[in-house]
Amino acid sequence: MSENESTRTVMHSADIARALTRISHEILESNKGPDGLVVLGIPTRGVTLAERVGGLLADISGQAVPVGALDVTMYRDDLHRNPTRTPRPTAIPDGGIDGKTVVLVDDVLFSGRSIRAALDALNDIGRPAAVRLAILVDRGHRELPIRPDFVGKNLPSARSERVNVHLAETDGIEEVTIAS
Repeated sequence: MSENESTRTVMHSADIARALTRISHEILESNKGPDGLVVLGIPTRGVTLAERVGGLLADISGQAVPVGALDVTMYRDDLHRNPTRTPRPTAIPDGGIDGKTVVLVDDVLFSGRSIRAALDALNDIGRPAAVRLAILVDRGHRELPIRPDFVGKNLPSARSERVNVHLAETDGIEEVTIAS
């Protein structure tokens, strides 16, 4: 971090846990239970968050909810700017997504381009009955008409700021920070 850069923590571990619990309750309420749900995380941290949401959905409802991962790398429209992006495995749960309500999970919603890529990727896999979007942090600055259905925290930010989600499973620490 440079001398002029400052970082502040905007969510701690307990805040993240509370947000995911609330999101999980909202998902079950909007779907009228766990039937027909499939939760897909967008790598990297979206997959971890999807696994946590899937666990919470099962704990709350008493019924397991299929969880998987949806890699969007090859569907991105910015590969020419970042050609070294490494694809991650896509793992669609047994039973697929046809006729199901798919909940896409990601850590930060910014321009909306990752979600557009996810919708394109889903189209190649099957035809869900509905697609919902769960985001831990919505920071605004959308470039596409995409709006999340479930949000952990709305975090207005400047375009020049960077929002970082750190999760214990991938980073060894649990927090959301904003750097200017």
